[in-house]
Amino acid sequence: MAVPARTCGASRPGPARTARPWPGCGPQPGPGTRRPTSGPPRPLWLLLPPLLLLPLLAAPGASAYSFPQQHTMQHWARRLEQEVDGVMRIFGGVQQLREIYKDNRNLFEVQENEPQKLVEKVAGDIESLLDRKVQALKRLADAAENFQKAHRWQDNIKEEDIVYYDAKADAELDDPESEDVERGSKASTLRLDFIEDPNFKNKVNYSYAAVQIPTDIYKGSTVILNELNWTEALENVFMENRRQDPTLLWQVFGSATGVTRYYPATPWRAPKKIDLYDVRRRPWYIQGASSPKDMVIIVDVSGSVSGLTLKLMKTSVCEMLDTLSDDDYVNVASFNEKAQPVSCFTHLVQANVRNKKVFKEAVQGMVAKGTTGYKAGFEYAFDQLQNSNITRANCNKMIMMFTDGGEDRVQDVFEKYNWPNRTVRVFTFSVGQHNYDVTPLQWMACANKGYYFEIPSIGAIRINTQEYLDVLGRPMVLAGKEAKQVQWTNVYEDALGLGLVVTGTLPVFNLTQDGPGEKKNQLILGVMGIDVALNDIKRLTPNYTLGANGYVFAIDLNGYVLLHPNLKPQTTNFREPVTLDFLDAELEDENKEEIRRSMIDGNKGHKQIRTLVKSLDERYIDEVTRNYTWVPIRSTNYSLGLVLPPYSTFYLQANLSDQILQVKLPISKLKDFEFLLPSSFESEGHVFIAPREYCKDLNASDNNTEFLKNFIELMEKVTPDSKQCNNFLLHNLILDTGITQQLVERVWRDQDLNTYSLLAVFAATDGGITRVFPNKAAEDWTENPEPFNASFYRRSLDNHGYVFKPPHQDALLRPLELENDTVGILVSTAVELSLGRRTLRPAVVGVKLDLEAWAEKFKVLASNRTHQDQPQKCGPNSHCEMDCEVNNEDLLCVLIDDGGFLVLSNQNHQWDQVGRFFSEVDANLMLALYNNSFYTRKESYDYQAACAPQPPGNLGAAPRGVFVPTVADFLNLAWWTSAAAWSLFQQLLYGLIYHSWFQADPAEAEGSPETRESSCVMKQTQYYFGSVNSSYNAIIDCGNCSRLFHAQRLTNTNLLFVVAEKPLCSQCEAGRLLQKETHCPADGPEQCELVQRPRYRRGPHICFDYNATEDTSDCGRGASFPPSLGVLVSLQLLLLLGLPPRPQPQVLVHASRRL
Repeated sequence: MAVPARTCGASRPGPARTARPWPGCGPQPGPGTRRPTSGPPRPLWLLLPPLLLLPLLAAPGASAYSFPQQHTMQHWARRLEQEVDGVMRIFGGVQQLREIYKDNRNLFEVQENEPQKLVEKVAGDIESLLDRKVQALKRLADAAENFQKAHRWQDNIKEEDIVYYDAKADAELDDPESEDVERGSKASTLRLDFIEDPNFKNKVNYSYAAVQIPTDIYKGSTVILNELNWTEALENVFMENRRQDPTLLWQVFGSATGVTRYYPATPWRAPKKIDLYDVRRRPWYIQGASSPKDMVIIVDVSGSVSGLTLKLMKTSVCEMLDTLSDDDYVNVASFNEKAQPVSCFTHLVQANVRNKKVFKEAVQGMVAKGTTGYKAGFEYAFDQLQNSNITRANCNKMIMMFTDGGEDRVQDVFEKYNWPNRTVRVFTFSVGQHNYDVTPLQWMACANKGYYFEIPSIGAIRINTQEYLDVLGRPMVLAGKEAKQVQWTNVYEDALGLGLVVTGTLPVFNLTQDGPGEKKNQLILGVMGIDVALNDIKRLTPNYTLGANGYVFAIDLNGYVLLHPNLKPQTTNFREPVTLDFLDAELEDENKEEIRRSMIDGNKGHKQIRTLVKSLDERYIDEVTRNYTWVPIRSTNYSLGLVLPPYSTFYLQANLSDQILQVKLPISKLKDFEFLLPSSFESEGHVFIAPREYCKDLNASDNNTEFLKNFIELMEKVTPDSKQCNNFLLHNLILDTGITQQLVERVWRDQDLNTYSLLAVFAATDGGITRVFPNKAAEDWTENPEPFNASFYRRSLDNHGYVFKPPHQDALLRPLELENDTVGILVSTAVELSLGRRTLRPAVVGVKLDLEAWAEKFKVLASNRTHQDQPQKCGPNSHCEMDCEVNNEDLLCVLIDDGGFLVLSNQNHQWDQVGRFFSEVDANLMLALYNNSFYTRKESYDYQAACAPQPPGNLGAAPRGVFVPTVADFLNLAWWTSAAAWSLFQQLLYGLIYHSWFQADPAEAEGSPETRESSCVMKQTQYYFGSVNSSYNAIIDCGNCSRLFHAQRLTNTNLLFVVAEKPLCSQCEAGRLLQKETHCPADGPEQCELVQRPRYRRGPHICFDYNATEDTSDCGRGASFPPSLGVLVSLQLLLLLGLPPRPQPQVLVHASRRL
């Protein structure tokens, strides 16, 4: 007799338990209410003594069911354990596979991974690779300096005198409105033919270099034409470098004038909108052009700074931030009568991507009001730079002030903080159109080794916010050879499609002198760079001898990874470096912090640790043992690490007999190869082969059937010792083909899978074979054919016993379709092989359970049946315990895996929810399991995620801080000639013309489609088994809605067996635990908190911020002509219409660039 339905507020029914009134339903602690961690939950007999100790009373002549006792449920758990173990012993074939390996002992050798030797060898190989690039860099830099020194400046040079390949020429020819088409100047541009080169992933021409000139620079200016003239000689050096090292990729000279000459030539990747590429803003150029910087940006937000001027300042600050790299530190403050930071950052912070984003968003909130107080702004800036209690660059120190003008020179501030040593440079920026005297601003810059700039309009922002790098480069140039040091960059996306690269950089100096005995030139000519693709570095690392869970990684002085299996940016913006910290690439803990610090310091080391790792599908967490070994890569800023699980200390290497090798026949004639042929699949099971690079001529394919076909066709032509093939990979594949076929022959073929409701049996190996039996089961096989990339394979190696893997289900997708018995649950386990004293795990075997059949079997195993044929009945005048079969209307029985995902249930309506996070199935019960320490939660952040574009908002759509004149102002004639009146006119002009320019998305301007995904931060939450290993009864306390439950781990599996009363009512529903990935609007953890705990890093070991011979007399004297309103309006209209602006050359190229 089923227990009658119960309702909230009623007495607990049933004669099996003493009826008692329950208090009203109260709220249950939600996910934020963490359960006590002082110890395991108290057993039910301690929590509720009357419930189990009182005699069970039954009404005469009636039958009753009670909640099963603990020993009963433990008995069910043992039956479940025995059933799983029995099936795996019969069909998994673990023991038989061990015997097969031992029987074929003559076909392979056991090799050892010696971590220290391995990591030192790889570090040496990487050092040699990079050293070849360094030599090429030095040849280029020396040649460039000599070519420029020998070059004679030509004042009357004309465009038709220069012949070069303009990389943007083809795109401009296709654009009838292009400025070059209008001028008809294409006669000087070469037309080239290109050939496809897989190394560059592009079409190239090896006979020429290409030239790229930014859109906002006039190609016909005298400075640019002279630059093109002398840099032409670099092409021969480019070609000679390639002759000496054919593996060289892009060789680039980025000029301080904005000209880029790169080799080999290839057409520029023209964006669909405005091309904003400027080499001087590329990460590699910024890093090579100056030493690290401590920068404080102060912005005048007094009442006169409003409308367009304020917008110009906001945009200028954002552009200034883009000139900083991760080696730099920065803060931004606004000032009027007082100074205050624009963001939550109260001190200098690292100029990384996330911190700069905080600044850029905060700057948009600046409002103009009050009066100008230069003293407040500068005192704040100097205090920031003098703060020695924080991490900072400790090299170049500078203050960048943006203002619309003022009379105060604040000489007393400079005398107090900066004179006589002048260790802080001051750069002043006069922004907007105004009638103020700029002499005070010029004086501030000149008196403090800085430079004065004017930004009258939008077109002047980009050029004038990056020219300060010329001033910072002076001490480097004057230091001469001492400053000629190669630096290696962070990882970033190549603008020409090469993918992720690092670049070696070397500054190029101007060696000319104005005359005999004159002072040395102080200008940096530019930066020379040579790219190294990350894939080329990866090829130097061992791939398959380290096993599925072993890997090599490398980090730089910032702790950012340049090599790591988890470095997989979903989307990249070539304007920004790819900066993934080692502690974000893995799950952070104290041991890894120590390892990271030691690597940054350039030390060697080795450490075995217990740590947490995410599964490949990011649904599970495993606690594992790992051995970390690391060494520095000499002559670079990098350090290399090797991670090995203990079971990967040894690996198998196939050793095909000499007699087979001496045959010299195609591999297809070798023994065991026939079992790779599709004709054998019906009897031997379907074979998937890992898509590895077995031979150079093997055509890759994402379709495994096609890849196998390509492989077989190639094997008809090559011999086992062919030089074009990787013999290690090839021979191990053939060896594992034969070994897994013998497993079919000895175990699988003679077994009836239907007897135990199995859909398939399978084996996967380190050698790259996945064999699925029977052949028809391959139709529903969805696992990755590369075992090293299959989640079940990697987790089985890391866990003892049997690992259950339900089908992956997302809560947003429709439920599983249980048709034709095709839905299965994988159960796998690693094969541990002991050969002498050497232990390794070369394979994983498993079965695929029929979901529906095993759900029914689960009911029977968790029941009180004494005979297999029929369930137990509770007769009259008797008392019985509920079980999972008879009482499934009142009793919920489930198996949940270690990640909290539903595996099996006795509730038929939950079968289509198998694979879902259990909180989506029964939030109340999952929360109780979590609160009782059966599960532990781990939260982390994915900084490489891609998110769909958000609809454009209205942030900044209207002018902020608009200055509103009073009646008295209008009546005052002097007001109409003031800056305030001009500012108001700018606001009106802005409303008519400039409304959307300031809100343009840089990515859009670069030509990205509007639907392109953008990088974002996702919060990930995983659950894994907590400290409870025993069997516990507990209660979900909620008054009349309370539920009893029992939970117990199943030995030798990753399963939790849970038996619970069904929910009584819905009033006790608490907050649901979330497992799915969620988008972080604030881009991850609160940046304002993170900067208070900066991670350890080191800057470059050299600094060039001072030279006693520096000539600071060239400190800026303003524009060479006053921009008129007509010029201003014309420039904005050009931008509005999408035409490339044609700025005046004397504004965009400094006179000091006359070489």
